Amino acid sequence: MRCPRHLAHGGANPPRFAEFKWLCALASAMLVTMTAGTHAAAIGEPAPVCRLNSLQGSQPIDTTSLKGSVVYVDFWASWCAPCRKAFPFMNAMTRDFGERGFAIVGINVDEHVADALEFLSRHPASFTLARDASGSCPKAFGVQGMPSSYLIDRSGVIRYIHVGFRPAAADDVRRAVEQTLSEPVRAP
Repeated sequence: MRCPRHLAHGGANPPRFAEFKWLCALASAMLVTMTAGTHAAAIGEPAPVCRLNSLQGSQPIDTTSLKGSVVYVDFWASWCAPCRKAFPFMNAMTRDFGERGFAIVGINVDEHVADALEFLSRHPASFTLARDASGSCPKAFGVQGMPSSYLIDRSGVIRYIHVGFRPAAADDVRRAVEQTLSEPVRAP
């Protein structure tokens, strides 16, 4: 992080410059500390393992149990406007590809389960829903925005990543799913 150039030359108020420079140094150190050790999941890498609570029942969900299927992991929240548009699209993908070994896991990140359930009363889902209020799974994936989606092949490798949802991008996602479904399981 760089401090504004005009302040580096003394600015209008030199005593504030020292404070501002100290704040810039502190902010830079905090940014390095917050990002140190974090790694966003990337295409071609194994998908992070997540153990989640189901929103639909009492069964816990472990993402490793989905190995062998093509899985679309979608992180969503009740306050996310694009998520409202993504749910009908994911319902359609479940209907169109579900019998071919395709599954969707929608992972809710709301702090309160009531918020997620209220969202679902208006935007029903025909796919598996999980909850991760602790944030450990989104952190493992390196989620940067809502919704964030990860297409994982039958071998557990991330093949496609998409942040946000625009209906115009739906065809790209469907093509990626089609291609991934047509591929054989790769050796680990």
